[in-house]
Amino acid sequence: MTSAMLPYGRQQITEDDIQSVVDVLRSDWITDGPVTQAFEQAFAEHVGAKYAVAVCNATAALHLAMRVANIGAGDRVVTSPNTFLASANCAAFVGATPDFSDIDARTYNLCPVTLAESWQADIRAVVPVHYAGGPADMQSIYELARERGAVVIEDACHAVGGSVCIDGELQKIGGHRCADMTTFSFHPVKTMTSGEGGMLVTDNIHYAHRARQLRSHGIVRALEETVGLGMSDYDERGQWYYEMQDLGYNMRITDFQSALGLSQLGRLESSLKRRREIVHCYNRAFCDSEHLTIPALDDDRLVDDTSWHLYTVLIDFSVIGLDRTQVMQALRDRGVATQVLYIPVYLQPYYRKSYGYGQGKCPNAEHYYQQTLSLPLYPGMSDADVQHVIDSLIGITTAQQLAA
Repeated sequence: MTSAMLPYGRQQITEDDIQSVVDVLRSDWITDGPVTQAFEQAFAEHVGAKYAVAVCNATAALHLAMRVANIGAGDRVVTSPNTFLASANCAAFVGATPDFSDIDARTYNLCPVTLAESWQADIRAVVPVHYAGGPADMQSIYELARERGAVVIEDACHAVGGSVCIDGELQKIGGHRCADMTTFSFHPVKTMTSGEGGMLVTDNIHYAHRARQLRSHGIVRALEETVGLGMSDYDERGQWYYEMQDLGYNMRITDFQSALGLSQLGRLESSLKRRREIVHCYNRAFCDSEHLTIPALDDDRLVDDTSWHLYTVLIDFSVIGLDRTQVMQALRDRGVATQVLYIPVYLQPYYRKSYGYGQGKCPNAEHYYQQTLSLPLYPGMSDADVQHVIDSLIGITTAQQLAA
């Protein structure tokens, strides 16, 4: 046993990160202000998008994407069942119907073939998710959606800093042509963090403008964009003047969160490099196992261009003679914490009750869920930590097989 538990994910905070936050806290402006603008500009440049809108979390970014695309009642939004709840909840927030299409059995991402076969006339938006950082087939999904009049909102909450193959070339996620908008997460276990926080990026100036307006109560402050209240006693308009032109939200991010995000963005590539080194170690150790399945990508070039938010293996628990809970406890006894990601969203009680979904809707996602287990993966892991995870998992599963 080890003296400290290795979590499945952990933020990495440096002294430079801390100093960047302290500098903002000592400044005159700590809420959504100049540092947030700098963060937005730097992030847009990093992914190759024209516009970036920072918000309080990635759920807010997905919600805003629905609003700016005018998705609402009577519309259907299709996403992957193998994702966090927010990928589907964002459709419910605006009165649309969240729906699900099955995943590819190899990549665990939305399958474009199944999506085409199950397409319905009222689908107005598709939300492909880059599970664990491994990219979905964005080009096939985008071309299908475009042919049928739907927008594509790319959920890249697992994929900050990753790439996708478009037109045969590797391109930055968030900066390619095969999405109308892309959303990112800066939650602490992601590849970079601002504590909480999210980003919506797009090349569409109208989407960006409306997202900025809606993140702050639907308020417009620029004098040239206001129309006047239509009340003669109150038509004076100075620098203080604002109008609420739409029903928006308070989804702003603070400047000290943006400072942390900006600092983390500056060393994102080194963080991703370490994640990829760990993934290579895991892959080499597990690739020949008869009862472990390592992650698969559509293009081998992507192994070193994927952000690797998670490292997920599939385990044939029936072969090793232990169920998942027993394996997780045995690993925990050895100081290794693991996680199960994800229960198919449509099997959650709310979705069963509200939309009538049930077992059998997405067979590949259900099979995946029965065997999935996410192992520790974060830049702060030492080589010894990585080897301990490997030895622990192989030791538990092999010993049980031999005993059987």
